[in-house]
Amino acid sequence: MPVIDLSHTIKNGMPVFPGTETPTIEEVFSHKMHGFREHRLNIFSHIGTHIDAPNHIIPDGETLDRMEVSRFIGPGICIDCTHKTPESPEINIDDLIPYEAEISECDFILLNSGWYKNWGRNSYFTRYPALNEAAGRWLVDFDLKGVGVDVISIDSAEISGYEVHNILLEQGTIIIENLNNLHQLPEDGFIFSCLPLKFESADGSPVRAIATY
Repeated sequence: MPVIDLSHTIKNGMPVFPGTETPTIEEVFSHKMHGFREHRLNIFSHIGTHIDAPNHIIPDGETLDRMEVSRFIGPGICIDCTHKTPESPEINIDDLIPYEAEISECDFILLNSGWYKNWGRNSYFTRYPALNEAAGRWLVDFDLKGVGVDVISIDSAEISGYEVHNILLEQGTIIIENLNNLHQLPEDGFIFSCLPLKFESADGSPVRAIATY
């Protein structure tokens, strides 16, 4: 069974959402000094490839630790958005309609813009392809568990506010951001998994997102 890793590596100095602190990963115990190895991790809950829970934006929204584990795994499809450019970055309803039948039969859709190839560059944070508000509202008519993107945020950096976050999270649809390697996904679908850390009142969590087929 082929398994595709869709996650970025968490490390010191990695790209983070503007205003978030970078991780601090420190070796505290070593083989040489202690006979075993252990690290201290100081990371934000929305670091790297991660899930946004409804509670990230919605004050009384669900937290990840209260969700059934089945919410984080299921059939998925990847939608090709690589035709989007910094000059025309909006992902709109017309980009999604050709996949309507497939969307109605899956739990997760992943939007492959190819932007993950800019990971580690300043260009990663601006003019990236992003769903517009109308497309977000169109998607909530489907019974999706989650929507995943290979960019820093499901909302455009050029538009103030978090409208698409609000639209999806109000419906309990989780958001997976900073996905990687989406070009490796098969066109005819796969099983997507994005299991979060189970910590109390989790508004979000890093994940090791994978696809199997």
